Amino acid sequence: MFLTISTTGIPERPATDLGFLLHKHPGKAQAFSTSYGTAHVFYPQADAERCTAALLLEVDAVALVRRGKGKGRGGAPDAALAQYVNDRPYAASSLLAVALSGVFSSAMRGVCTAKPELPAQKRQLRVEVPALPARGGPGLVRALFEPLGWTVSAEPVALDTEFPQWGDSRYVSLVLESETLTLAEALRHLYVLLPVLDDAKHYWVSSDEVDKLLRAGEGWLPDHPEQKLITSRYLSRRWSLTRQAMERLELVRLAEADDSEVEEIDNAVGAEAETEDRPTPLAVQRRDAIVAALTEAGAARVLDLGCGQGQLVQALLKDPRFTEIVGVDVSMRALTIASRRLKLDRMGERQASRVRLLQGSLAYTDTRLKGYDAAVLSEVIEHLDLPRLPALEYAVFGSARPRTVLVTTPNVEYNVRWESLPAGHVRHGDHRFEWTREEFCGWASQVAERHGYDVRFTPVGPDDPEVGPPTQMAVFEMATATATATETAGATAGVRTEKKEAKAA
Repeated sequence: MFLTISTTGIPERPATDLGFLLHKHPGKAQAFSTSYGTAHVFYPQADAERCTAALLLEVDAVALVRRGKGKGRGGAPDAALAQYVNDRPYAASSLLAVALSGVFSSAMRGVCTAKPELPAQKRQLRVEVPALPARGGPGLVRALFEPLGWTVSAEPVALDTEFPQWGDSRYVSLVLESETLTLAEALRHLYVLLPVLDDAKHYWVSSDEVDKLLRAGEGWLPDHPEQKLITSRYLSRRWSLTRQAMERLELVRLAEADDSEVEEIDNAVGAEAETEDRPTPLAVQRRDAIVAALTEAGAARVLDLGCGQGQLVQALLKDPRFTEIVGVDVSMRALTIASRRLKLDRMGERQASRVRLLQGSLAYTDTRLKGYDAAVLSEVIEHLDLPRLPALEYAVFGSARPRTVLVTTPNVEYNVRWESLPAGHVRHGDHRFEWTREEFCGWASQVAERHGYDVRFTPVGPDDPEVGPPTQMAVFEMATATATATETAGATAGVRTEKKEAKAA
């Protein structure tokens, strides 16, 4: 099983920088033990003009069977023999993908301590895989790699050169070339798509594979035209895992939206809010309105659900009355940016104790989100497909049940006031819908009735007498009787816990 990665260089950027990126010295041949064989890394060529790194994976068929803990025993003799005689030692598969992840883990994460500037550089890359199983043929290979910026050559391998009439095998000889990708992006593409093309994995696929897929697919999988096929095959067609991954990918689009574009739209829409030379952006007005509503509600422990890159969390941290602030988002990339924005690594201990960032999907119940004074869904619901709203509704209002919930969303009626927005267009390409005031009021009122809340509506931005405000906000307050029952239940649970602890003592 063999794969090569090549790059070319220029005087100021020698090709041998590939050795720094891969953390493997071009002058040495190295071997790495795995549970199913040995991975060898060496450089057939390494000079300033061109550098090629090769990964050769020697598969121990017996070790692979033992690792499978006897799967296939008790079947037909041919099935038992197939455990030892198969294409695994020769054709690229999930075995090679796992070897890539293990041997080049730092490169895949985009880490280079010796030359930190290298991982972000796009470079001329050429990847060659002599034997790649392709269930779907060369057409599928191109459909998977070309949308990612690769030029693809996938030549079918004949079943037998002596008997061409037998036709082609299911294998292709693959060559990928690109000048627009970083090495880390290239490795993540290979890590996901090699087992997808093979359509088989050599190990049991469990729920943690969803997290691996989302990490490796960050930045490209949510928008890939073959997203569903990739997800299904990567997760061995396990429907429960595939559905979970697809739902999380759907929510990732919110965090992946370009913040600068959103801010630009908000600025344009909110320009009428002030008559001064420097108008207050709508995004700022929205955050101010949220902070004011939280203050009025007396909230101290606040959830920012769909926190994105942490703008609201940052605003809440400036007010000491908010003693605990939790930002939740499905995208690790967004949370990483939020962490940098907040400077969590340099924050004092007392300030750091007030804030947490959690990865989580708002389509699922989460016990970590229970017991808070307030939750904020700021510009979140319009990024979800309408069939997913009931799941979010139950997770927030039915399970987490904060005393106060704030929901903001665009008012589609106001879009006519934005001259540069074409008629009939939503404010952002990722918005699945934008509601009128009547539609938003109807949805919010039904949610409040179903879950024991009272709701009122507040305009955000200039309240136009004809079309209303650019942003509409619903303030949900838990009804008095419901709140009392909830507090009583919490107190009873606390007493029970104290009794158990006393008994144990």
